[in-house]
Amino acid sequence: MMLPRRSFLALGGTATVGVGGYAVFRFSFARAETAAILTPPEALIAATAGDILLVDIRRPDEWQQTGIAAPAHPIDMRDDDFLDQLRTLRTATTQPIAVICARGVRSARLTRRLEEAQLGPIIDIPEGMLGSVAGPGWLERGLPTRKVD
Repeated sequence: MMLPRRSFLALGGTATVGVGGYAVFRFSFARAETAAILTPPEALIAATAGDILLVDIRRPDEWQQTGIAAPAHPIDMRDDDFLDQLRTLRTATTQPIAVICARGVRSARLTRRLEEAQLGPIIDIPEGMLGSVAGPGWLERGLPTRKVD
C-alpha cells in the first residue's frame, strides 16, 4: 500500500520505498508533529495577505536557477544567523513561519529546529518548489516567482 508523503510525515520515523520488492532508498522525516502543512496555492494566498511569513530555505544557487516564490523571503537555512534573520522578518511573534525548499525534505527537517527555538507556529510546504509525492510544487502549478538579487 502506497501512502502519500503527508502520511509518512504524520507517522514520522523512517520509511522504505521499494520497487518490485527491492528497497530503492530510505528516508527519514524529522518534521515536528505540531507543524501545519499548506499547499503552494494556500501558502501564496496566506503570504500575500501577510498572514504568514513565507521563507525559501534553499541555497542561493537554487534561488538563481528557479527564482523564489514571489512573496517569499530567501534565507539560506545554513546561515549561522538563520534564526536571527527569521526573528527580524516577522511582523509579530505570533506570525506563523512557513518554510519551503526544493522538494519538502529540508523544510520537513527544519520545522523541528524552529519549534525547538520556540519560533512557532511553523508551517511546512511539503510539495516544495519542484514538487514531491505531496504534489506538483510551486513551479509546476505556475505560481508567481521572482528573481533574487
